[in-house]
Amino acid sequence: MKKLNDMTDEELALSYVGGCNKAFDLLLQRNQAKLFAYILFVVRDHNQADDIFQETFVKVITRLQEGRYATTGRFSSWIMRIAHNVIMDRYRVHRADRVVETSDDNDLSNIGEPAELFDTSIESRYVNEQVLRDVKKLMNLLPATQREVVFMRFYQELSFKEIAELTNVSINTALGRMRYAIINLRRMAKEYNIALQLA
Repeated sequence: MKKLNDMTDEELALSYVGGCNKAFDLLLQRNQAKLFAYILFVVRDHNQADDIFQETFVKVITRLQEGRYATTGRFSSWIMRIAHNVIMDRYRVHRADRVVETSDDNDLSNIGEPAELFDTSIESRYVNEQVLRDVKKLMNLLPATQREVVFMRFYQELSFKEIAELTNVSINTALGRMRYAIINLRRMAKEYNIALQLA
């Protein structure tokens, strides 16, 4: 029998369903940082993100125990879809489908930089880091649905098909949200005189 650390997330989920509570502890440990970063990115409020994170894992546990998990896809995508649904339910309840104001203490600085974008020269690296900081600031000004698609595509490297499935929209809608996000980013960059070109 495989050791827990050698199991995939999908195998751990099935092991938890079979009665191994340590399997769930490892699942949580593997997925909590990425899931919380996604939730915080969308809602931009730490307390609300904590609540949504906890509600998401309550739903994950419930669905696993009810046998409502099938290993047809990645476990991380499955829990992200649950988190997305929790977020959307809260938006509907609180009628918060408008753009949320950006708070000074909540930017995208907690998200790692894609290292492969950087050139080896110090000057180029400095310019690239500044461009990415500016892009993150502009992304905070996007509507939640556009921010979400940009985050999933560029920071989690999901395909548009995966994004569409996770957010429960068509691929065309996901592509449309990305298109509008890029249009808005370009407009804001021009408005604030920010260069978006990497060195």
